[in-house]
Amino acid sequence: MSAGPSQPRENAESKPRPAPDGGFRFERDTLAFANELVWEYQFDPATGAMTVSRRDPPPTYSHRCFVVVRTARQFFYHARFEPSQPGVKAEVYRELIRQVVRRNPRKVSPAGERLAIPGYAGLRELSREHEPLLKAECGGAWESYFVRSHWRMVFPVSPAQQTKIARQLAQRVRDGLAPVVHVFRFPRVRINHGVLLFGLEETESLMRFQAYDPNIPAQPVVLTFDRAAGRFSFPALCYWGGGPVSVTETFRGGLF
Repeated sequence: MSAGPSQPRENAESKPRPAPDGGFRFERDTLAFANELVWEYQFDPATGAMTVSRRDPPPTYSHRCFVVVRTARQFFYHARFEPSQPGVKAEVYRELIRQVVRRNPRKVSPAGERLAIPGYAGLRELSREHEPLLKAECGGAWESYFVRSHWRMVFPVSPAQQTKIARQLAQRVRDGLAPVVHVFRFPRVRINHGVLLFGLEETESLMRFQAYDPNIPAQPVVLTFDRAAGRFSFPALCYWGGGPVSVTETFRGGLF
């Protein structure tokens, strides 16, 4: 299998300053609402067949998986929540949200430059109370299609490259950088999705990354890397039958 183009050198990236009670926390730092699915998926475990049908009524907030995980990382990198402070009017929150999502998702703000969000302990609380504001201000569906990393999908991804990526992602998770990854199958595009990684469990044979899947806001999912095979796998979910996937990092540097 062709190795494809060489991976670009990583840009230097500062580590996030520790949050008040630790690093990225699923129950605090994710959005309470989902990137909605356009299709209803039904998976037959006996045959492995997946059938789909359009949702009725159609979703009102869809095709934004990369927008949602990018937003979660922007708040993690650039916001400081202050639950002890009194809440403010919706229009003030609107402007604060706009300021956060204008900031670079690839670089971390120093503690003194983070935007103070009063009245809430984290993004999940804020998004539960101000869902329409976040949906309106965080970005459109087109922004999930025009992501820098998507060009990489068309080139073969070798086990050696996936091993290198897995090691890089593991180090980023240890450093608290909450990496965002592009999970895909190509050329038959059975999955083309973005998730955020925030936890890691390792054994001699496997790396298990805890992930925030914007389609499933209720609980984390697990992205697994098999060291011997040099291959990632993603479990069966409500929109995907499970199996091997290719993974690249996005929102990382000049080309990604």
